[in-house]
Order: sequence, then structure tokens, then C-alpha cells
Amino acid sequence: MDEQNLIDMANRIGEFFESMPDREEALDGIADHIRRFWEPRMRRTLLATLDQPPADNEMSAIVREALLRHRASLTPVAPAVV
Repeated sequence: MDEQNLIDMANRIGEFFESMPDREEALDGIADHIRRFWEPRMRRTLLATLDQPPADNEMSAIVREALLRHRASLTPVAPAVV
């Protein structure tokens, strides 16, 4: 998965929600969109970029904040091994 492409996609989602007057609603909207429409591998890769220094990627501040705030609910659950 191309990290930069995922960051670019997340930034576009962030741009849409950033125009909302209620910042909390915008942060929740970003996380909800990513949770509902991104497959687990995409979310895993994007969340892994949060552990890199901010200067290493071009993630917008609102997207970074949304991901950090909602990290637990965005982290895919590992499938049960039988």
C-alpha cells in the first residue's frame, strides 16, 4: 500500500470536513468515513504513519488529530484464528 497515496486521500477527506463549523463533528466525520469506507489494510497502513515524525509525511493537522483521537476505533480487529 502506498502510504503517500493514502495520506493524500485522507487529506482530501479532511479538506471536506474541515469546512464544518463544529470541529468535533468534523473530527468524528473524518474518522467515521475512514472506518466505514477504507479496508483494514488501508487503515493499518495509514495509522502506521502516525508513528513517524510529522515532518516525514504531509498529513494535514485535522486528519492527524482525527486519527489520533479515534485510533482505537479505526484499528482493524485481527480475525479470529481457529
